Amino acid sequence: MSEGAPGAFDEALYLRLNPDVLAAVKAGSFSSGREHYERYGRAEGRPTVLPPAAARDRVVLNADPARYVGKSAAPPGMLDHVKISSTGGIYVTGWVDDSRDKLVSADLYFPAWSISFSAASMARIRRPDAEAAIGMATPHDCGFWGFLYAARPLPATICNAVIRLQSGAELQAVITVEAMEDDELRAAALSRLAMAAYVGEHYTSAVQSLEAAIGRQLLGFNKALTQRAVQAPYVERFGRHDARYKGSVITCLFGNIELMPVQQATFAHQRGMAAYEFIYVCNSPLAAEPLLREAKLSALIYGLDITVIILSGNAGFSAANNLAAQYARSLRLLFVNPDVFPRGADWAARHDAVVEALPAAQTALFGAPLYYDDGALMHGGMYIERDTAPRFGPHGCAETVALRVEHYGKGAPPDTRPYIRPRPVPAVTGAFISTARGWFESLGGFTEDYIFGHYEDADLCLKSLQAGCPAWLQPVALWHLEGKGGARAAQHEGGAIVNRWLFTKRWAALAAQGLLGPHPSHPALVVAE
Repeated sequence: MSEGAPGAFDEALYLRLNPDVLAAVKAGSFSSGREHYERYGRAEGRPTVLPPAAARDRVVLNADPARYVGKSAAPPGMLDHVKISSTGGIYVTGWVDDSRDKLVSADLYFPAWSISFSAASMARIRRPDAEAAIGMATPHDCGFWGFLYAARPLPATICNAVIRLQSGAELQAVITVEAMEDDELRAAALSRLAMAAYVGEHYTSAVQSLEAAIGRQLLGFNKALTQRAVQAPYVERFGRHDARYKGSVITCLFGNIELMPVQQATFAHQRGMAAYEFIYVCNSPLAAEPLLREAKLSALIYGLDITVIILSGNAGFSAANNLAAQYARSLRLLFVNPDVFPRGADWAARHDAVVEALPAAQTALFGAPLYYDDGALMHGGMYIERDTAPRFGPHGCAETVALRVEHYGKGAPPDTRPYIRPRPVPAVTGAFISTARGWFESLGGFTEDYIFGHYEDADLCLKSLQAGCPAWLQPVALWHLEGKGGARAAQHEGGAIVNRWLFTKRWAALAAQGLLGPHPSHPALVVAE
C-alpha cells in the first residue's frame, strides 16, 4: 500500500505480484514480504493492495487538459488513461503540476482490488498540452506514466483514480478502463518510452525512467508473452527427412518473407550447400500461409531442405532462434538474418574449412566480415563503449551510465585488413553467428529477457567470453542489406532502449575489466599478430 494509506498489508498479494521477493523469502534473505516492503518496496514502487477508497463519490475531473485553457482555476493534474491487458499488465498515463507540491502516488481503486503507483516507480515526461493548459512558461516534466505486471487476470471496467500530492491534496476521477490485448499493451508502453518528450536529453532520460520499476516490470511482462508465443509451434519440413547435416542455417522472420526465396536462390548456388539445412522461424502467424507456400516452392526449385516454424505471436529474436535450434539436425548452428547472403561462390566450402581446420576455441562461436551492397564494410566484429551523462536533481548531480556496441570498420573500404583479419573480438553481430551446437546449449542459448531484438547477440558473446571462449571473426564474408529484413516501429525503438538498459545492468562490471573501447586489454582478446 502507499505510504500513509490505512489498512492491513496484504502479504500474499505482495508476494504474488513480486516473484523475486518470494524467491528471496524462500531463500531466507528476508523473514517475510513485509520486511522487504518496509525496507525496499516503497522506494521501488512495488505494488500491493490498497484499502477501499474512503470516499468514492468524490469524482470531479475529465482528463482533457485542453478544456482548461484560459481558465484561472485550472486543476493542477489528472489521470488520462488506465489500460489493462488480459494477463494483468497495467499501464497508466497522466499529468500533474507538482512544481510546488510534489507528486506522491497515483492510486487506482476497483470493486475487488486496488493498486498504487508511487511517484518513484513512474517515468516523468513532458506534456506540452498540459503545459499550455496551465500556462507554464518553461518546460516541466509534469507528465507521468507507469507500468506494472500483476501476472494474473484483473477484472476491471471502471475505477476511481486518486492522484495524491505531498501536501495531502488529492485529485480524483472516474476512469473507464481500456481493455487491451497483451501485444497491444506492450506496444503502447514501449512506444511511450520511445516517443515521449523529456526535459533533459532524450535517451538518457528514457533509460533513467526504467530504473525504479518500469524496466523490471516490462521485462517480466515481455517474458510471459515470449513464453506463450513459443508454446505449441506449427512445424512443417520440406525435402529430405531424418537427414544429418554439416550445419543448420536458422533465420528468424518478423512478418516480411520477401527475402526468403532470394536467400534460397543465392545459397543454392554454393558448392556443398546441399549438406546444410535451412530453418525459418516466423514470428507472425499472419505470414504463415505465404511462407509455407514459398518454402515448398523453394525446396522444389533449389533442392535445399527447409523447415518452417510458425509461432502464435512475436517471441522476439532470442526465443525464436532458441526454439529453432531445438529442431536443428546438425551439430553446427548458423544464425543468419533474412537480409544476409553469401559473398562469393565458394562460401560454403570456406565455412567448412574454418570449422574443420581451426582449433575448437576459434570456432566455438564466430562471426564474419559483412558488407553493404555498395561494397563498403558493414561489420568487422563489435566492441563495447560506455556512455555517461549527468543527471541533475534536488540532491545534486548523479551519473547515468549506458553501454553500447559499435562495429569495427563500419563504412570502411572492403579490404581494410585490420578490420577483417581473423581475431578474437568482444562480440559479433547476430546478423551472422556460426556456433557449435554443444557450446551454444552450454551457454543457455540467447538470453530471452531481451525484448524483440537488440543486444542479445553481444550478450551471447559475453557469456561465451565469460565461460572462457571469446567470439572470433573468421574470413567467411557475406553481404548484409542492413535493415531490409523488417520494418521498425516505435515499439521496437522502445524495446531497444529497454535492452540497452538491461545489457548495461548485466555486463557493466565485466566490461570495465578491459573490454571497453576499440582496443580492449582483456587477456582473452590479446593474441600475437
